Amino acid sequence: IASLIDYLAGGVQTYIEEVEALSSIYGDEWCVIDEASRIFCIKISSNLEEPKLTACLQIILPSDYPSAAPPIYQINAAWLRGPERVKLANSLEDIYHAGESILYLWVERVREFLVEKSQSSGTEEHPEKENSTAEEGVEDDEEEEKLPNVVALKLKPHVWRCFLADEELPPVKHGKPVTDRRSTFQPHLAPVVSPRQVKMVLEKLYTNKKIASATHNIYAYRIYCEDKNSFLQDCEDDGETAAGGRLLHLLQILDVHNVMVVVSRWYGGVLLGPDRFKHINNCARNILVEEGYVGSVVRPSLDPL
Repeated sequence: IASLIDYLAGGVQTYIEEVEALSSIYGDEWCVIDEASRIFCIKISSNLEEPKLTACLQIILPSDYPSAAPPIYQINAAWLRGPERVKLANSLEDIYHAGESILYLWVERVREFLVEKSQSSGTEEHPEKENSTAEEGVEDDEEEEKLPNVVALKLKPHVWRCFLADEELPPVKHGKPVTDRRSTFQPHLAPVVSPRQVKMVLEKLYTNKKIASATHNIYAYRIYCEDKNSFLQDCEDDGETAAGGRLLHLLQILDVHNVMVVVSRWYGGVLLGPDRFKHINNCARNILVEEGYVGSVVRPSLDPL
């Protein structure tokens, strides 16, 4: 490792040599998001056990890096705000000099910043707001998450979604509830690009007392893995036998990518028979249409399979 660090510090290296060296130094912390588009990320943590701070540095390397252009970057950390974010960004930009390979220096500067932050007054907590609970259903009371300015790079949607920190909680949308014979169904949707995000969305939903009290919270998700040209997908019945598999089948026939749908059902005391699957799938399809994942003209049969 020491020789690799000396190698990086020695001067200008080619793009391929620099990436290979960083991968050797940081191992699993270094992640290739899209090699063709030169998109990478690295998870950085302080070396203090308590408190432990982490940040995710996402990087796009222009074709003329390092000879003429600096990396395009985004730092994601829930605790990093306002003046501190500006201070860190300025320190990174001060490091860059045309013609020099600086990714290693950037990563270590972020790590130094985390250590300094840990040694200061401590991390400030920002508790999340609970969703409001309404008689007619769960309202979406959170602000729309703002995306970093990478859309201008004209990346494919699944690529720039991956460019966002996969450890951040995605925005969760809540659809309109449907009631039939005192049973109520309500869909929830979130964009996801990793199993970790799936878990985070579920944890977030269960902080809402109304959702947590549902008789069933059925869910399914599909994540497109570009490097393998395949899908990572799974589902959960949550006690409503076969409902999760039917929901996943709906996502498959609609061919949606990088999305998770949860349907909450509050049982009203009257058995619905096969109609319950119809309501689950219709709720799911409606929110997929509302959020732009499916064209409204596409209408596959949603009758129970």
